[in-house]
Amino acid sequence: MAEIYISIGSNVDRERHFKNGLAALIKHFPDYSHSNVYESEPVGFSGRNFFNSVFAAKTIISVEQVCLILKQIEQDNGRTRSDKKFSPRTLDLDLLMYDDMICEEPAQLPRDEITKNAFVLLPLSEVAAEVEHPVAGQKIKAIWQNYHNPSQKLWKVEL
Repeated sequence: MAEIYISIGSNVDRERHFKNGLAALIKHFPDYSHSNVYESEPVGFSGRNFFNSVFAAKTIISVEQVCLILKQIEQDNGRTRSDKKFSPRTLDLDLLMYDDMICEEPAQLPRDEITKNAFVLLPLSEVAAEVEHPVAGQKIKAIWQNYHNPSQKLWKVEL
């Protein structure tokens, strides 16, 4: 059984798309836990604030199949593949980690933004505090405790 961690983000009709995305993830991965939801300013572009969280689950589904499921859920929520990297999103689902796998295909694992973005690292630390980052060699909670980027602000929200 693999442990997977998926970041959820939305800043276009964000409450509806966020809830739809979470419901779809639960349908596919019923053995799950979920972090708090945070609001954060966009990074890399100007736009509306995002809702972000991290979804953790156990699954027997292959990493390739997980990636296909995430793309389908995004597409079902109006995401198009032609979207620029730093742009508004109806729904953004990124596989952050799949066990301790390190690879570039079918997804970059572990995802580079884990150590760079508070909106990924803080919620990940809530559901994977004791998990060791396979590249950094530190537990996620230690990476969060040592994280410092005052330009990235986020605050907890209730949905």
